[in-house]
Amino acid sequence: MKMLRFRSPSISSLAQEVRCTVRLLDDSEIACSIQRDTKGQFLLDHVCNHYSLLEKDYFGIRYVDPEKQRHWLDPSKPVVKQMKCQQPYTMCFRVKFYPQEPIKIKEELTRYLLYLQLKRDVYHGRLLCPFADAAYLGACIVQAELGDYDPEEHPADYISDFKLFPKQSLKLERKIMEIHQNELRGQCPALAELNLLQRAYTLDTYGVDPHPCKDFTGSTAFLGFTARGFVVFQGNKRIHLLKWADVSKFKFEGKTFYVIGVQREKKLVLTFHTSTPAACKHLWKCAVENQAFYKCAKSSQIKTVSSSSIFFKGSRFRYSGRVAKEVIEASSKIQREPPVVYRSQFGQSRSFTSLSHKQLIMNMEPLLPALSSSRENRDSSADNGLSALKDSVHLSPLKPSFTPEEAEMEERENHVQDRREDEAANRMRVDEERRQILVDHEDEACSALTISDTAYSPCASMVPTPVEESQGGLDLLFQSPARLLKELHADPDMQLELQAEREREVAREVFGQSLCSPSSGRQQMQACLRSAARLVVMATGLLVILLPLLLVLLESDLDISFLHDIRQTPEFEQFHYEYYCPLRRWFLCKLELMTEQLWGD
Repeated sequence: MKMLRFRSPSISSLAQEVRCTVRLLDDSEIACSIQRDTKGQFLLDHVCNHYSLLEKDYFGIRYVDPEKQRHWLDPSKPVVKQMKCQQPYTMCFRVKFYPQEPIKIKEELTRYLLYLQLKRDVYHGRLLCPFADAAYLGACIVQAELGDYDPEEHPADYISDFKLFPKQSLKLERKIMEIHQNELRGQCPALAELNLLQRAYTLDTYGVDPHPCKDFTGSTAFLGFTARGFVVFQGNKRIHLLKWADVSKFKFEGKTFYVIGVQREKKLVLTFHTSTPAACKHLWKCAVENQAFYKCAKSSQIKTVSSSSIFFKGSRFRYSGRVAKEVIEASSKIQREPPVVYRSQFGQSRSFTSLSHKQLIMNMEPLLPALSSSRENRDSSADNGLSALKDSVHLSPLKPSFTPEEAEMEERENHVQDRREDEAANRMRVDEERRQILVDHEDEACSALTISDTAYSPCASMVPTPVEESQGGLDLLFQSPARLLKELHADPDMQLELQAEREREVAREVFGQSLCSPSSGRQQMQACLRSAARLVVMATGLLVILLPLLLVLLESDLDISFLHDIRQTPEFEQFHYEYYCPLRRWFLCKLELMTEQLWGD
């Protein structure tokens, strides 16, 4: 694990260093110490320098806050001010903007990192695809990491060693083996990776980082941003594609996210609801960044946007990087020797890689749901993990000496272990037969209207909040109401709370009776008059302040940036043309009639 210390010119911050760990796309890690005023761009540059990466505008650093909300590290702000969790900080290096045409990527290193990201997308269910495309992508991964098929080295079920998809059936594995053995023979890892990129970018879910939300009907939807535009998925269908040229603005208020655009020469407003305000703000920031990256021709055209209404600016944000066209132009000008690409070897597990660093690393993407919750599958997976761990450890040829008692205990343990392995093998054989029966009943036909035969439910898009078993939440849910009430009333603390509640009820009754007296009636009337007077004063003050500002906005030609931003909002334009202009015409017409009548008299 490499170490680096970023030194800041501020003398007061030299004594305060912060530990950071960045997990890379191949699950290796980089640790570094930064100053408290070190910005996110320095950390991103450090990771890119580790790779010797020049085409770094496609990548970013992601982290998760204590509320399980994901964020992209802002390069223009200090790292410490963005991280809300405790030290040491743990982050992930990921692809942030997917290239629209992977063939235009100049260097093999960049293509390899994009390949690693797409392999993760396939594994976590974000890159949804039909059966034929899934088999081809899986075969490209096997060819890139395993090479050509060799019947002497590879067993009949060698594809089962690769965990490629969330739900990997035997039918899919057989199709992957067929493509790997016949179509991809002779391809080097770089060519197999390029073939995967070329097939992946034609899919509808390529580059989609799904954001779960609810639409106006309450149905679950996944929002995403691609090089083509804004997309919405429901089930296994894409229900909306709004191209970047047709998107006018993104905004949010609380948990509500708005997409304002034009479709078929008519104004379109899409409304979605997220689970938390933080998720809605993160969705809005991702929308602003993707729109600027893919839509603008130059970074000088990027403007600061607001989340806002007309008079209240709300959150303000500006994408500070280069746009896609500038990145492609810069890539075409690279004139160096291609760097050496160090590919991760097949068989390296996530858990084994993290254990080698002897520290706890937070996984940014949650675990996949198991295909089966039976005890047999759990035992077989545990035995497979133990066997893989045995294979990965190089045993010493020297055998230690044992006492007779220790030798007898070891013999018993070996006997128990052998018996468990036999049972696990039998259970695996039975499970294999059941899966074979299910595979025979699968339908090979793929619908032309849908993306895939499975629903789009990426596991990494929704980060669950863990519930400890010791909390007893499930036990309370399944207890009978009578028993639960009996236990609550027997609790001394609950008795005190009930007594306090009775006293409050008595106090409210006494206060209600006191209001019925004549003196209390006069006091109540005076209180109402005072509140009405305060309301009138506040309304008058607001009119005095806002009415001149509104007239300046509507009638003056002052070209101030603040006023210009307000005039460009769709809400202000709608108010101006649909309400203010007709009202002004009506008022002028009435004024002319009154003037003519006065002059005529």
